[in-house]
Amino acid sequence: MTRTFTSEMMPTSATTTERPAFLYLLGVDGGGTGTRVILADALGQELARASAGPSGLMHGIPAAWQAILTAVDAAFAEAFLMRPNLDQIAIACGLAGVHNRAWAEEFSLANPGFGGLVLETDARTTLLGAHQGRAGAIIALGTGSIAEALLPDGSCREAGGWGFPSSDEASGAWMGLRAMNHTQQAVDGRVPDDALARDVVAFCGGSRDAMFVWLAGANQTRFAQLAPFVIAHAQTNSVARGIMLSAGVEVQKMVNALDSVGTMPIALCGGLADAVLPFLPEEVQQRVSKPIGDSVAGALYLVKKNFMKTVA
Repeated sequence: MTRTFTSEMMPTSATTTERPAFLYLLGVDGGGTGTRVILADALGQELARASAGPSGLMHGIPAAWQAILTAVDAAFAEAFLMRPNLDQIAIACGLAGVHNRAWAEEFSLANPGFGGLVLETDARTTLLGAHQGRAGAIIALGTGSIAEALLPDGSCREAGGWGFPSSDEASGAWMGLRAMNHTQQAVDGRVPDDALARDVVAFCGGSRDAMFVWLAGANQTRFAQLAPFVIAHAQTNSVARGIMLSAGVEVQKMVNALDSVGTMPIALCGGLADAVLPFLPEEVQQRVSKPIGDSVAGALYLVKKNFMKTVA
């Protein structure tokens, strides 16, 4: 029988003899840009990694499961293994969009047959990976953004992560939205034209009309595709630099919201962490560190914790 758990019902108190054995374990990290998986054997030893398209729940439940299954098949192929029936596999998914309880329930109900499923936010699996399950905090910057802390008493605290476009400060989508607004003003002649605006116009089709077409289909993922232009021009363009410095201030706000007294280890995580780091206020730069592991490693930790007979 399939066992499905969420953060509210994870069997953390179950004894090891109560946990079912599976041939393989899978950790999944799914966001608005892509999906990554780690395939491990029944003892939790990593066998292979693979990736696929986005599986954040904002893209729809069928699309999320399809991306995950594509990545899973690729991982078995990478390991030169034939994939068994899904009921012999336990999987932990850390996905963007799990905060939406309706989406999370729909995703769990659409389980294509995995024998064990535990579902968490991608922020929670990032947190578990960053500090190997120990107390600490993370600021995760990717397509979206969120800050989360695991306190010594086992409780969690969050800041940000309300979703694009109203939140996700300092994220790729947040940067891209600001770059697009600047570009629109440059095209109109409201502000001087510059290299950042020209790159965005070219990326979106090369003309005002093409930009309207691009914008008609723009979502969080597409706006995040503009972030590399902001990063590339940040040293030479005042607008791009201003966006990056504003991102640094937003990170500072999240850090202070999680740990105002400055005693907690904080890991700066996600695909944009290295790009944003130089633009953080100095006091924040001195506090943050690199994560021990990433979100997909945190998902593997989670599936091992819930479904291995003995936990490493």
